[in-house]
Amino acid sequence: MAISDYPSRLSLPQTNPGVTTVLEYLIIKFPYIDAQVWRQRIAHGKVHYHDRSLVTAQSLFQPQQRIYYYREVESEPSIPFKEEIIFQDEHVLVAYKPHFLAVTPGGIYVNECLQNRLRLSTGIETLQALHRLDRVTAGLVIFSTNPSTRHRYHHLFQTRQIHKTYQAIANISHGENLIGQEWQVKNRIVHSEPRFRMCVTNGEANSHSVIRCLQQSAQQALFELNPVTGKTHQLRLHMEALGWPILNDKYYPKLHPLSADNYVAPLQLLAKELQFIDPMTQQPRCFSYGHSLSLPN
Repeated sequence: MAISDYPSRLSLPQTNPGVTTVLEYLIIKFPYIDAQVWRQRIAHGKVHYHDRSLVTAQSLFQPQQRIYYYREVESEPSIPFKEEIIFQDEHVLVAYKPHFLAVTPGGIYVNECLQNRLRLSTGIETLQALHRLDRVTAGLVIFSTNPSTRHRYHHLFQTRQIHKTYQAIANISHGENLIGQEWQVKNRIVHSEPRFRMCVTNGEANSHSVIRCLQQSAQQALFELNPVTGKTHQLRLHMEALGWPILNDKYYPKLHPLSADNYVAPLQLLAKELQFIDPMTQQPRCFSYGHSLSLPN
């Protein structure tokens, strides 16, 4: 059994969904976790309030209470790739996340994630990710190292003041001449089934990406992708919409059966560069990962 070293947190909603106790809320909030699991966690003192006092099976639901719990999984895989710290100061840390490593705990991963690895290696227990990358995507992630200034950096993401540059590789058809071309992709992205998968639907556009072709060989091309908005799986869907789904994508255009990670065939998507005006110094910042995706010879 793997148990998280750090608690997960949630705030009870303002509107009561029709429950009496905190336990009842947790059961309906997480339908894929057996109710008995929550009863055992509470009985063993693994669910508590912000002041560390324990939640009991009889604790009443009160709107906006903060609840902390410790995630558990039967077996947690170890990801055999190493992260890299690119930059660190008193406010932020920028790190390279390898393919297959989650940014924060999720699913079958409770301790094996970038945030927990960095907390251990730096000793900064309050270190917190400011944004996310898909587990199968590699690239740069910014973390807050200072809780007192964290909101200043969160605001940059909320107001789209972070300019992100990605790279992707896709298969192309014989005879396509794509180098130097640019595409503006705008469409409406919503949740699909299963819930973790997204899809493009009719309606007002809520996603926007700018995509360019940098290089190509006879069978593949290297693209630069600049997301203007930040919808889940946006770049993966926008590449599919252009007819070039990203190489080794197990979700798009077709959902592959659940299987173990194939470490020799990672999704060919890299968060290459982040640019923004630092809210503390008002100076421009540009962080770029030193390696690029490359087409086979």
